[in-house]
Amino acid sequence: MKFKRILLKLSGEALMGEKNYGIDPNRLNQYATDIKEAKELGVEIALVIGGGNIFRGVQAVDNGIDKVQGDYMGMLATMINGIALQSAIENQGVYTRLMSAVQMDQIAEPYIRRRAVRHLEKGRIVIFGAGTGNPYFTTDTAAALRATEIEADLVIKGTNVDGIYTADPKKDPNATKIDQLTFKEVYEKRYSVMDLTAFTLCEENKKPIWVFDMNVPGNLKKLLMGEKIGTIVEN
Repeated sequence: MKFKRILLKLSGEALMGEKNYGIDPNRLNQYATDIKEAKELGVEIALVIGGGNIFRGVQAVDNGIDKVQGDYMGMLATMINGIALQSAIENQGVYTRLMSAVQMDQIAEPYIRRRAVRHLEKGRIVIFGAGTGNPYFTTDTAAALRATEIEADLVIKGTNVDGIYTADPKKDPNATKIDQLTFKEVYEKRYSVMDLTAFTLCEENKKPIWVFDMNVPGNLKKLLMGEKIGTIVEN
């Protein structure tokens, strides 16, 4: 395999599937199946998942909630998704560990880098929850940070679009898909990949970012086996 260890970033909104809120069990099970198939290739897999299907920190300001408190609420939402994903993956017969950046001993292990790396080396899938544990940082930034800490070869961002386009393909019929970009090109043309903090962290630590459609069953395995799907951003 080209990649020994990857970090897969999933959005919380993607777990809604066809619903308007919460977790779609069909989407959850599809993700678990795809992750299991990828694991069977011999790749070490870490996961970061957002919480936007339950609560987003940006909602807090609109609702009159303090920004910091709202971000903590968003961290708790990522833990709910992490628990659901852990259960779905273990139902596939794969061992996992859920680690939290905010201490909650009855639910998850505290995040300790060396322990996380050891879990990966033992073949367990590690799910990182509660973002970075700090307000004002997104789960994109948490993904870039954890990928750097565990020395992942690649950050894979699973979305509902099959890569990066010259414009929003849902709004512009003339938008064309781009297969490969440099970090500099993304900066110059202002393509939406990750938030700026996360993107800069990946660039500085030479972590390629691969954007692809996670909602197509089997896509993750195809990507890891070298098929030309999605868009890769690298130096």
